[in-house]
Amino acid sequence: MSMGKYMGIAEKIRILLIKRGNISEAELARRLMAAGCENMSAQNFNNKMKRESFSDEEIKQIEKIMNCTYKVEHREWFTLNDTGEEI
Repeated sequence: MSMGKYMGIAEKIRILLIKRGNISEAELARRLMAAGCENMSAQNFNNKMKRESFSDEEIKQIEKIMNCTYKVEHREWFTLNDTGEEI
């Protein structure tokens, strides 16, 4: 990852999907809906990715589903819990 380029949450989620076995965005949307994120159709998920507008609760569910931790300090990133890799 280039430190000079801002990487938005949607791009980070796409990288997580690849790192976790090429999970599709539609599959993550299904898992989010099963985890209690109401109205998380594939279309709604796609819209959230375009707008980069995930709620705190949705981020918490993504953390659980993808086995990672999301942090915001002077920058924002996901850390894969099993490998420690930062995205």
